[in-house]
Amino acid sequence: MRHKILLVDDDPDIVELLAFLVGRLGMVALPAQDPSGALALFDAERPDLGIIDLGLGAWSGFDLVRDLRARSDMPIIVLTARNSDDDKVRCLESGADDYIAKPFSHRELVARIRAHLRRNRSIYHDPADQAILRAGPLLMNVAQHSAEKEGRSLDLTATEFRLLHYLMNRASTVVPTAAILKEVWGHDDAAGREVLRVTVYRLRRKLEEDPTSPQLLHTVPGVGVMLRSEVA
Repeated sequence: MRHKILLVDDDPDIVELLAFLVGRLGMVALPAQDPSGALALFDAERPDLGIIDLGLGAWSGFDLVRDLRARSDMPIIVLTARNSDDDKVRCLESGADDYIAKPFSHRELVARIRAHLRRNRSIYHDPADQAILRAGPLLMNVAQHSAEKEGRSLDLTATEFRLLHYLMNRASTVVPTAAILKEVWGHDDAAGREVLRVTVYRLRRKLEEDPTSPQLLHTVPGVGVMLRSEVA
């Protein structure tokens, strides 16, 4: 069955370009130029992946991403000309899995589409996977897609959950950045490393009492990330 890709941009030329790239991959393009059209297409076609431009004229791309995420766990890639850390955090907190800065490389976008579709098929088929994971004060129920710290429920996005799941399976081990990107996002490139940095920052704010002095989630510069199974 051919993958269906939802394409949302208020610029018809960009939508046409995206549809051309998707068509060359043998996939079905579902183009829309505003949130109402995008949501109607989503409900009718149930796409496998969404590519959303944050700049939708009078409409908010953040709100559209949030509405789509409430409907589905499909991968969402955001196209954005906004490069501040605040915008990146807001983008991912809205529910996006990934973002690509404009102007974007056609080759990079195609690689991301393939990677996210591949990752979505294989998610949680980890040979080290367990139904219940524990690491220090953290508890994760994979089947119920829930996580908690010392009995307090953690409000995690789908991407944060995947990252925490991967790290809990490898607790107290420094996991190389390249391995995390390949397994959690499906690709490893410079832009992906920035997405990982922002996602770790967001996850740390949810796990730590004091994110500026982390006890659980540690970044080892130039190497990777470690989730400690014991807290001092």
